[in-house]
Amino acid sequence: MAPKLGISLAFLLSVTLALQFGAEADGIAIYWGQNENEGTLEETCATCNYEYVILAFLPTFGNGQTPMINLAGHCDPYMNGCTGLSSDIKSCQAKGLKVILSIGRGAGSYYLTSKEDARPFRQRLGAILQQPTMPILAVGSFPATKIFLGLPAAGSGFIPVGDLTSKVLPAIKGSSKYGGVMLWSKYQDNYSSSIKSHV
Repeated sequence: MAPKLGISLAFLLSVTLALQFGAEADGIAIYWGQNENEGTLEETCATCNYEYVILAFLPTFGNGQTPMINLAGHCDPYMNGCTGLSSDIKSCQAKGLKVILSIGRGAGSYYLTSKEDARPFRQRLGAILQQPTMPILAVGSFPATKIFLGLPAAGSGFIPVGDLTSKVLPAIKGSSKYGGVMLWSKYQDNYSSSIKSHV
């Protein structure tokens, strides 16, 4: 289920991303998949506004369950209708974007506890995101090399472009672990094109 925008700063800080991509360029990560009116995954990658696209979400997994993705109205996993995403993912990767699968926000309490648990996902996507708001291992087994600042692209908690580029980003870009900015979500994003050159 998608997070609501009436969220606190504490929540925003809790959804910063820890990604294992080494010393790659800083950039913008965008959540995609929770509004069928946000365009296709391929269209999202074609904007050239993002370096990372996060598929949201895989809420059903673990404890012998068949993994089941929830991409709102984009496709129907129960009818094997999400297999068509493979070509979109390959198109994004061909453009140099990283496609990440966000695991969590489900009702279950089964989380990845080792690199072995994550291997099937990483073989297909190259990376996973397990959200730090869950009671998980995360940092020990998946050491963070890049930290992304989580921001809403609109609504409650929105930081105006001028404040973000003149106050917030200069304060955090000096960190060796700074990776960029994560935005929720593609459907609401009229923000990335304004901040891209500052990230």
